[in-house]
Amino acid sequence: MVNIRGYISVNFTKSFLTIFIPFFFIISLIYLVQISLLTAKIQITFPELLQLFSYYIPAIIFYALPISFIASVATVLLRLSADNELIALFSLGYPSHKIMRPLLFIAFLFSILLFVISFGAMPQSKQLYASFKHIKKEEMAFNVIPKELGQKFGKHYIYMEGEKENLYQNMVIFSQDRNESNQIFVAHNGDIDKKNGIFSLTLFNGRGYTFKPKTIQQIDYEKLKVYDTLSRTKYQFEPIKDYWQKARTDKKRERRLLFFLFVTLMPILSLFIIASFSIINPRYQKNRSFVIIGTITLSFYTIASILEKMGTVTIFIATIIFILIVGYLLFRKSVMKFF
Repeated sequence: MVNIRGYISVNFTKSFLTIFIPFFFIISLIYLVQISLLTAKIQITFPELLQLFSYYIPAIIFYALPISFIASVATVLLRLSADNELIALFSLGYPSHKIMRPLLFIAFLFSILLFVISFGAMPQSKQLYASFKHIKKEEMAFNVIPKELGQKFGKHYIYMEGEKENLYQNMVIFSQDRNESNQIFVAHNGDIDKKNGIFSLTLFNGRGYTFKPKTIQQIDYEKLKVYDTLSRTKYQFEPIKDYWQKARTDKKRERRLLFFLFVTLMPILSLFIIASFSIINPRYQKNRSFVIIGTITLSFYTIASILEKMGTVTIFIATIIFILIVGYLLFRKSVMKFF
């Protein structure tokens, strides 16, 4: 029995790697398109691009694993059936339910992995992605464009003619306070800096003018620092436990949780349904691998989408019980009855 377990496991592993790797890259391309759409709004470097992609890796694995599992199990069982290897095992006295034990053990391992990814890694990576976007949006507010009016730095309006040697050239800053006094600062050059999350603008070699209803004041300076006085919010990270506890009061998050749970259980739920159509007698039954894989995958993800949109805990439990019963009855009628 140990040899049979190892034989089936080795065949499954080869088939799984052959299927999973292409699926991983296909889904990765979809997320890379999403990242490219983001780069149209904000400027990011290549290391930051790789950082963004790393936040998507848990989601890519989460969506690729169940599809790859379904395809791998169907492919292995159909190939072993077509080569008469399963028929030989049945002839040697190994019943079909024992042949399924190694695959059931693998399905449990896959479900555990999917659980860790969906309830641990994905919420964390989602928050890291949101934090990255939050920081970039704040930095984007200080990307000064040469010769463009109406740009703001905190409460001040800023204008500059160009950039040379990493310094902004011929800068003008205008501001107006509540007492109707206007201030204008002009400088030959300047620079924007960020330290401890606070943006500051440094002006070099310039003049400042304060205009009041009856007076005008002038000051010459060699160096002037202007700080961003607007309050900036920091992205608040939620612990994983608090993130999912909100499902008690947030219906949207509750349905998302049900979606994750269903996809997590998909390897276990789909195993006996796949086997019911994949363990065949090649002399009397045709190999319909693409139909089996496509139909089962589409059906399960349709159910998952319905749970995400309108699911409840009661519907979820009823769905799980129903699928388990259907899988067992199908396997008993199509396989156990003959093998």
